[in-house]
Parts: sequence; structure tokens; C-alpha cells
Amino acid sequence: MAEGLDLDETRPRDPRLDELPNPPLRVVFMGTPDFAAVILRRLLGWPGAEVLCVYTQPDRPSGRGREPKPSPVKLTALESNVEVRQPLNFKDQADVAALRALEPDVLVVAAYGLILPQSVLDACRLMPINVHASLLPRWRGAAPIQRAIEAGDAATGVTIMRMVLGLDAGPMLLQRALRIADTDHAGTLHDELAELGADALLDALTRLPQGRLLNMAQDEQRVTYAPKLTKDQGRIDWTREAASLHNHIRAMHPWPGAYFDWTAPCGKTGGKVLTLTIEPGRIGEDIPAGTAPGTILGVVVTEQGSMLAIACADKAYLTPRVTPQGKKPQDATAFACGYLKTICQG
Repeated sequence: MAEGLDLDETRPRDPRLDELPNPPLRVVFMGTPDFAAVILRRLLGWPGAEVLCVYTQPDRPSGRGREPKPSPVKLTALESNVEVRQPLNFKDQADVAALRALEPDVLVVAAYGLILPQSVLDACRLMPINVHASLLPRWRGAAPIQRAIEAGDAATGVTIMRMVLGLDAGPMLLQRALRIADTDHAGTLHDELAELGADALLDALTRLPQGRLLNMAQDEQRVTYAPKLTKDQGRIDWTREAASLHNHIRAMHPWPGAYFDWTAPCGKTGGKVLTLTIEPGRIGEDIPAGTAPGTILGVVVTEQGSMLAIACADKAYLTPRVTPQGKKPQDATAFACGYLKTICQG
């Protein structure tokens, strides 16, 4: 037998399996988007908890047909045959009574999208727990991942906190930190933090019955807020310096996308104002004196491949792909051949 392996397993034994809550914790889970679905999936596979029921936001109209679309959390729960409830809110006391009737030990909340009333927070035996994607008290609110990147933070992480009335204001039980790389964008960081959040949650639930969790109040002097993103916040202001724009573009990818309006110089679209969405890239060299911000300078060949250079206030910004409005994404060379006067014919 290999050291550290179970007789009937091929993966290393998790030492936390020796400390699992016994009996398993009775858990009600509340969440809505992909971030929460990753955490729910891990929780459903963990033997230390029994997920009694899943609460998620009501199905929302989506797509051109505006057909109601279930949330990622709902789909995850249904795959595991777990009951799903979707109250609009908890103003109806019948919904609160139905939650209490489940007799949960713990309420686990991750990106549910609703500030819960005290009657809901009091419905569990031990405590209501929230998984938040920042190192609180920094970035309370709906978009902590994007705001951390946009601000140029060197690190972020997840906080497991005890829920109280108010926005992400409860005492901190456990934190896990994560470095933000210069190549990270909101999409990659989201995926890393979801997995880190799942790890932290299972660690916290293991410690909870043993009384081995911190109960540290947040420093109100260090609080910052992360308001929800809107589509218009993706618009690029090329008069800003490249370092600031790099953070902005990474924070807006993949949604709402970083975009700007540009007048095509040639071809069938010559003279037409196009909305271009660009993907995160990197900062290039200084721009020629007198170059207007927002000018597309052409294609630059780098170690990472061909990149489209666009003038910022001080340097060029290099992006690997551009998506003209209504079109499919194009790499830098394809875009240049189709739209730039210096390369295309017409």
C-alpha cells in the first residue's frame, strides 16, 4: 500500500475526513450564479453535510426569445435530486415557516442576490454562513472580483463570515488569500475563487461543531464597497494611462466586456462608427508624440503572437482579439486585414 492512501482509493487521503461532523450537518444552501454552483457541487459531494434544500432566485427571462432560464445553482441541485425553492423574497411568512420546518443546523449562502431578513438568519440551529469573494472588509457588495482587479489590488481571496443584517457586515470566521496575477481577468479569477471558496467553506464547516472558528469583527474604517456592474461601465476611456486601462479591461472581461467606438477608415464599413470589444492583453511601448488616444496603431508581433496596438495616454495597449459589434471575435491580423486602411484594400 502506498503511503497516505486508503486501501480502496487511489488519491491521497484528506486528513479532514477524520474530523467530519458526526452526525453530518443539516444544511440549507442559498445561491444563484456559477460561483455559487461550484460551491454547491463541492458541498453535495462532501460527506460532512446533508443538503436538505436549495434556495435560488426565480428563473429570469434570457436570450432573444426571453424564455425563463434556470440559474446555475438550480440546475446543479436538480442534477442531484435536491429540492429547489425559489421565493421572490421572504416577505411572506409562509416562506420563512417552510424554511424553519427543515430544521437546518447551518444556512450556507453564496451569491444569492438577496439581503436576508433576520427571520431567515434565525432559522438555523448553529449559524448562517456566507462565502464572499474578497478579503473583507475590503469589497463588500455584488462585484468584489471585478472591483479588486479594477483597483489594481495585488491580492484578493475569500472570507467565510457569520451573516448579520446588512451588506456583508458580519464577523469573519475564516479567510483564504489569493494573489492576483497581471494576466488574471475577472473570468479566471472567478473560477479560482469559486474553488478556493468551496475549500474554505468545507474547512469552516469542519471546524464549526468543534468551536475552532474565529469570530473577528470587521474593521469599519477599512470598509470599501463593490457595486454591481452595469453595461456602460465597460466603455474604455483611452485618455487614461495604460496601466489603469489594463486593470479596467481585465476587470470587465468577460462581462460586460471592455469596448469603445471607432470609425472604420476603409472597406465596406469605411466611415462607419463601429463598437469594438477587446480582450485583455498587455501594455506595450510608448506611443509617438502627438498620437490621439484611441488611435489603432496597427499590428505588433510579440512573443505571445500578433497583437493589435491601440494608443492610450502614455503607451500602446496590445490586445490579441477584437470583436466588432454583431461579428465574431477576430484575431489581430484578421481584424487589421478587414478594417485598417494601411493594410486593407478599398
